[in-house]
Amino acid sequence: MAKSNSKPTLTTHLLAGGAAGLAESLCCHPLDTVKVRMQLRNSLRGAGAAPKSFLGVGQRIVQREGVLALYKGLGAVVTGIVPKMAIRFSSFELYKSWLADGAGKVSTLGVFVAGLGAGITEAVAVVTPMDVIKIRLQAQRHSMMDPLEVPRYRNAMHAAYTIAREEGIRTLYKGVALTALRQSTNQAVNFTFYQEFKRIARRVQGVDELPSYQHLILGGVSGAMGPISNAPIDTIKTRIQKATSLKGESAWTRFVTVTREIAQKEGYRAFYRGLTPRVLRVAPGQAITFMVYEKVKSWIDLWEARPQRMRLANENEKYA
Repeated sequence: MAKSNSKPTLTTHLLAGGAAGLAESLCCHPLDTVKVRMQLRNSLRGAGAAPKSFLGVGQRIVQREGVLALYKGLGAVVTGIVPKMAIRFSSFELYKSWLADGAGKVSTLGVFVAGLGAGITEAVAVVTPMDVIKIRLQAQRHSMMDPLEVPRYRNAMHAAYTIAREEGIRTLYKGVALTALRQSTNQAVNFTFYQEFKRIARRVQGVDELPSYQHLILGGVSGAMGPISNAPIDTIKTRIQKATSLKGESAWTRFVTVTREIAQKEGYRAFYRGLTPRVLRVAPGQAITFMVYEKVKSWIDLWEARPQRMRLANENEKYA
């Protein structure tokens, strides 16, 4: 089949990215909940006897709060996943087009810069408020098996309303600089490795399109690179977003205070707490994202090319 020369539209990125993000969040959200609990372990009361391994933390959550507790904060993620993925892929393609040469080719450095821009864009537009709400929900230690135990935040919408009312709407953007730094480095590394891996795989196999299982593998390998490179940023960001805002405290003061407390009270290894579940969360998540994105985008391309194929078929019948 000939490869279409038409460029995917914003609608294509919206639909393909949204489908990819939804599939990723449904499959991998429990690992994110375990990661957040591990990062907050020493900052929560009664955490002294808590298990240290990610399997132990996950088992403890299920035993004390029920299986559905692993999906706390999922509503905040799903609510923001479509615009997040639409912004990620469409802004990446836009920035990449700006950095292309006269022949339309983009260098590896250009892909890296476009990934940085995409990460910053999604962090400011969607990810930061979504993360604040998600972390507040995940940090709640209430049992979902007991209907009489009422949590502070009932769902994502209630959490957003309560935070904005009690702490101000600016609290939803707490940690935006660190989130932007995390997302930009994540997406820069992620897109760069994925694009390079895909280019090499196409060249070696002599094909225009790779099968879905190869997108899955390449997405998983590239997805593991980001968390390893910026684990301390993610831990500090999580602690900042969990804490209640204090009047008169600047973002820099909060960052310095949290960083110093972690280093002095828990040691530098604490900055990498939750790295294992984060890699296990992000790597398969990116694998699923890229596989579903590429597949849905190819389906959309085929659907949009249908009128042209029908027109060519009619012309062939006419002159047969």
